[in-house]
Amino acid sequence: MKRFWEIDLFRGIAVILMIIFNYSFAIKYLNIYSFGNNLLYWYVFPRFIGGTFIFLAGLSLTLYYNQKKNNSRRGIYKKLSFRGLKIFGYGILITAITFLAFPQAFVVFGILHFIGFSIIFGQFFLRFKRLNLFLGLLLIALGLYIQNFTIDCSCLLWLGFIPENFFTFDYFPILPWFGVTLLGIFFGNILYKNGERRFEIKDFSSNFLVKYLDILGRNSLIIYLLHQPVLIMILLILGFRIF
Repeated sequence: MKRFWEIDLFRGIAVILMIIFNYSFAIKYLNIYSFGNNLLYWYVFPRFIGGTFIFLAGLSLTLYYNQKKNNSRRGIYKKLSFRGLKIFGYGILITAITFLAFPQAFVVFGILHFIGFSIIFGQFFLRFKRLNLFLGLLLIALGLYIQNFTIDCSCLLWLGFIPENFFTFDYFPILPWFGVTLLGIFFGNILYKNGERRFEIKDFSSNFLVKYLDILGRNSLIIYLLHQPVLIMILLILGFRIF
């Protein structure tokens, strides 16, 4: 698939922000150092980071589809479904690891679960145009609305219904986040119609910093999977008690 440096750039910036937040959260959670309780940092900031990844995932779905739509549609859906299942499988692995290490706060439906889901089901919305804008805003509004309620079981956590006293390290349910995916698909069809950039932008792709961030953006999944084990290894080497 043809890549665009500005998309990898934004994803690379999100990778840096993700590492900063996740490392600070881990250090605070393990009582190594307290960074205070600022609402913007601990609540808004991680959702902004996750929302960036999700929006770009939707946009990238559009790019892939528009660049490959002359190929077999069955082949496109098969490849996207396989990629979605692979990422969802990584999410299940994260669930298993966090359940064993931190059973009181293990990841149930985190960002990898969600992105895997959104790739599998988002492909059925790729042909739509303005409808994705309407549905995206509707799902976001609905997801924000249901957050005002709690239920007695955790069976609908994946959808966005939260039980009382629920806590997890990473949580991105279908509502409202699939709405963000649909917005990414919508803007992908506008900004990169037919798989080509539809707007003018100065080319910074040869800039050293942009090149570095683009590399991070292109390898965001493997960085996500490795950055926390690396932190734990560093803390163990320094003599901190983790478990």
